[in-house]
Amino acid sequence: MKMWILRHGEAQNRARTDAERELTAKGREEVLTSAAHLMGRPLRWIIASPYVRAQQTAELVRQALGFADSVVTVPWLTPDTDPRKVLQNLDLYASDDVLLVSHQPLVGSLIGLAVHGNLQQAEPMHTAGLAELEADFPLAGAMTLVGVRHPG
Repeated sequence: MKMWILRHGEAQNRARTDAERELTAKGREEVLTSAAHLMGRPLRWIIASPYVRAQQTAELVRQALGFADSVVTVPWLTPDTDPRKVLQNLDLYASDDVLLVSHQPLVGSLIGLAVHGNLQQAEPMHTAGLAELEADFPLAGAMTLVGVRHPG
């Protein structure tokens, strides 16, 4: 399986709640830059956090790629989710290539857990940063980090 992890683009500093923060114009540009690196990839799923900025990011990617299916929204991709829970939930998608759209600190911790098997070696991820990982199964310490791209 290949797994891409995309942090949402730059978002507003303030909103009524953190979950309601929207992408800025710069954030939308960042996302489209990262989406270009996914062109031609055999994605089967785009899975996103329910937070507005992640939903907007996922939808921009979906449109840029001409991805026919809907974005799958899940409650286990919010900023403070335990990365171990994400890996457990990914068992359902283990035979497919997936794009996860989420937030810090989750994305950095998830990459660290997937590659190093622990939560002490989080990967720094800028807004709209895109990480590519691969493995036979999404298991802690069993995935290889192919690379990380940051827009700009």
